[in-house]
Amino acid sequence: MKKILFVCLGNICRSPMAEALFRQRITETGQKDQFQVDSAGTSDWEEGNPPHPQTRLTLQNHNVSTANLISRPVTTDDFYKFDVIIGMDHKNVQDLEELRPKDSTAKIYLFMSVSPIHSNADVPDPWYTHKFEAAYQQIAAGIDEWVTFLTAHNE
Repeated sequence: MKKILFVCLGNICRSPMAEALFRQRITETGQKDQFQVDSAGTSDWEEGNPPHPQTRLTLQNHNVSTANLISRPVTTDDFYKFDVIIGMDHKNVQDLEELRPKDSTAKIYLFMSVSPIHSNADVPDPWYTHKFEAAYQQIAAGIDEWVTFLTAHNE
């Protein structure tokens, strides 16, 4: 079973969207038994909170479940528990690299790194941009690429 962690700053916008979309996709494709997925934030500012109201509304508008999405910070244990940790932007990736213990075997990626077109792009934080639908669309487009990548590669 591959263990995947999506990470953004507060774990109330982008990473819970990615977690929810990934869960939905692996359920739809019959791959639920092949993956464990979670999300976290590089900060603890929102710990214990549900996703941002606009995140919940956006996911609900696309018939994506928001059940069991609660913000939590990245922990040292995450670097040992998860095989792949995916940051939603370059700052998240930088923060993850700084938090990563030296003996960790987890692989850290930028969310868009598997995109054939925009592999170096960030997923802009809708908490700041207020563009929750745009974030959803970008994440939804990338989720299929992640499922394909993770299924094809022994990560």
